Amino acid sequence: MDLFEGVESLKGIGPKRAEILKKAGIRTLRDFFYNLPRDYENYQAATSIAEMRPGKVVVRGKISELRTRRARRRNLSITEGVVLDDTGAVRVVWFNQSYRARQFEPEKEYFFSGMYEMKNGRWQLTAPSAMLAADVDPSSSLNPVYVAHGKITSRDFRRLYAAARDKFAEIPDLLPGVPAGKRREELFTAHFPETMADATKARKYLAYEELFELLLAARLNRQENEKLRAEIIPFPEAKIRAFVNALPFKLTGAQKRATWQIFQDMGKPTPMNRLLQGDVGSGKTMVAALATYEATLAGGQVAILAPTAILAAQHYENIGPLLGKFGVRTALLTGATKHKPELKKQIRAGEVDVVIGTHALLTDDTEFAQLALVVIDEQHRFGVGQRQKLMLKSPAGLAPHLLAMTATPIPRSLQLTIFGDLDVSILDELPSGRQPVTTKILTEVETKNGLYPEMLRVLSLPPDTKKHGAKAHGQQIYWICKAIEDGDGRESELTSVKKRARRLSEVFPDKVVEFLHGKMKPAEKDAVMARFSAGEIDILVSTTVVEVGVDVPNATLMVIENAESYGLAQLHQLRGRVGRGASAAFCYLITTGDARPSRRLCELEKSCDGFYLAEVDLKLRGPGEIYGALQHGALDLRIASLTDTKLIAQAQIGVNEFLQSGENMLKYQELMAGIKKYQQLTTLN
Repeated sequence: MDLFEGVESLKGIGPKRAEILKKAGIRTLRDFFYNLPRDYENYQAATSIAEMRPGKVVVRGKISELRTRRARRRNLSITEGVVLDDTGAVRVVWFNQSYRARQFEPEKEYFFSGMYEMKNGRWQLTAPSAMLAADVDPSSSLNPVYVAHGKITSRDFRRLYAAARDKFAEIPDLLPGVPAGKRREELFTAHFPETMADATKARKYLAYEELFELLLAARLNRQENEKLRAEIIPFPEAKIRAFVNALPFKLTGAQKRATWQIFQDMGKPTPMNRLLQGDVGSGKTMVAALATYEATLAGGQVAILAPTAILAAQHYENIGPLLGKFGVRTALLTGATKHKPELKKQIRAGEVDVVIGTHALLTDDTEFAQLALVVIDEQHRFGVGQRQKLMLKSPAGLAPHLLAMTATPIPRSLQLTIFGDLDVSILDELPSGRQPVTTKILTEVETKNGLYPEMLRVLSLPPDTKKHGAKAHGQQIYWICKAIEDGDGRESELTSVKKRARRLSEVFPDKVVEFLHGKMKPAEKDAVMARFSAGEIDILVSTTVVEVGVDVPNATLMVIENAESYGLAQLHQLRGRVGRGASAAFCYLITTGDARPSRRLCELEKSCDGFYLAEVDLKLRGPGEIYGALQHGALDLRIASLTDTKLIAQAQIGVNEFLQSGENMLKYQELMAGIKKYQQLTTLN
């Protein structure tokens, strides 16, 4: 069997279904067989309603009296009904799932699986999954539950796997050193388990396979990088010392360590491949400036790539004058740059030492005379192809040194696992004078009395700095919303950016309130951020488009609405937009509903340490979000957990044995083809 054949070759998958599956990332037979159930339901263990006990239960019955109503809290809808069998009835409730009111046929029986618990003085079945009883296989004690994609339901997936049952026997082995047929047996068991113990055992082996591929990709990337050659950049101690002494502040210990690691890397004949990660406001830009200065002293050129024009302009304003004092010629290259042909001619002739820009750096007519160092800020915002295009602008036969920067702290356990063969520098200290952001959780009903007075106080405080917010009469505020416009469906349950901006304009009529969102044109977004940075806007209502962006030290208060709908890493990133000046900064997390604040909100309230929060996030949510925020494209581990250190250790041993024989790379061709995705994710160049 060719596992890289398209899914349309399977029975029951026509062109329409194939298109839906491809959009969900299920393009090949390999993707199809590794699309494992998200859960298993034991419908044979169903109990009668009269015999239900608190906890997880499965009941079989008909449902009636379905209706959806709005809760007092305007951002919450409640769908409820009554499930009945021959022994009794039980109330069933779903939150923000209004489609449930249209899902059921009153004359048909369903299995309902969920938590039976006491809520507000009444017993109820809370947010259960539902399965049409006629669709349950009576011969199996466990029924797999698949993630639905478009019109392809979990029931449809079960039918597709049943139709492909005989195909499992044709699945070839993937890894050396395991019993023949092990892979096909465990894949079959994962889709058709007889017991939960069988399902668990199968998933453990498949997780081993996944970790093996990931770790092998990282090792091969390291080997490939060591074959390349780069210009050796010597360390001119006296000139670097003079540059550091001229700074208007002292470097932190973490900045000194990271800079020295970079200097050592650039002094080698192989290209540096280093990731500089630091919490928001930890001083990554200054470390990049020192690396840039050293590269120019050796006669090389430097390209600094930023994801937005306004961020590129900020780097140019901060780094340009600093380097200019030491004779370094710096230029800004964005889509809006005037006289671009003339500037590109100067770059090509080597008359510009440092070019700071956006995607304009990637165009074919942007050529360098002697590109020695590439710095990529927030490098996850660029695709692998874009990064490689810039790396190829170095002189023939040489690769530039690469310094990639990210403000998303990566858990140290994740670094050791995934980046064991990649160089990582960490900035885990904040510059002196920076204060931690005070964070507080508020319910929506507390906004009027608990938040608005605090906002008015902040807006009345003296501006934090003269450089940023020069036109401000007081300090400034970010207000983050989830949705963009009022509309139908789920989005209407969240206050839109425009609606919130109108409301805040009514509450603070003498303040300038404007909004910002990702659907605006780039020039419009830049214009709004420029006005906010200049102090012309008092309150900026925005979506998460400001998560990574220009520094506004005069913004000292952050409000995040519907905070429970964000991940921990994203909340920490958003909070990092404030606290960038000398004034005290605050972040308010606004929650909806009656539920207690989640653990991630409580952890955010008590800690500003991005590395600690990243470890918490890894345990709570897994690596996908963290890695996805770090790189272009999510890690997307389907089975394995990067917290399973024992299984990781086993996979590392297997990889070491695999690499001892060069013939393995030719023999196990599916394995080598399958790791290409991981190679792109675990490399910077």
